[in-house]
Amino acid sequence: MTEEKDERLLVLEARQGSQEAFEQLVKLHEKRIYNLALRMAGNPEDAGELAQEAFLSAWRGLPAFKMECSFGTWLYRLASNACIDFLRKEKRRRVVSMTAVSEEDEEYQTEYPDLRYSPETELERREILDEIQRGLDSLSVEHRQILVMRELDSMTYAEIAEVLKLEEGTVKSRISRARVQLRGFLVSTGNFHPRVSSKEAEGGELHERV
Repeated sequence: MTEEKDERLLVLEARQGSQEAFEQLVKLHEKRIYNLALRMAGNPEDAGELAQEAFLSAWRGLPAFKMECSFGTWLYRLASNACIDFLRKEKRRRVVSMTAVSEEDEEYQTEYPDLRYSPETELERREILDEIQRGLDSLSVEHRQILVMRELDSMTYAEIAEVLKLEEGTVKSRISRARVQLRGFLVSTGNFHPRVSSKEAEGGELHERV
């Protein structure tokens, strides 16, 4: 019996009120859900509460779960929505260290400065982290969410589209716009410098892709 079939049977049993079956579902997904919450909330305490909230929502919502998608996808959607609500209410953001763009999607990359510790660079490091924080704050919650899914959770476009109930083209467009906005903010601070691809260097022109 495959893992997918095992999960489906567990869902059916949990829908009938089996707490044991639901506990097994929790064990299957708790690590991924907690990691998502940690990346979005930025601290273990809030992450634990958000993960618990997602599982409680899943338990309560099981009778209405139509199994049109996998339980894991549905649960991830619940957790993601819980994180979005949390960020909107608390208005807290976590500094996320990520590549501004990937070679797969963009022809630019952000070149980060050398931040190895020394007494002379500590102040500069803090200033740069503050700029990154402000850059993330300048993004919408939705753009932060989709960047976390793509850059930190390594989800495919298809997976993101399924979770967010969007077309893949829309997902790609939003990710591209979010990256451009974040990179633009960071470059404007003077601490980050765009690096063009070899193709652009040969062409002598710099074109922004959205």
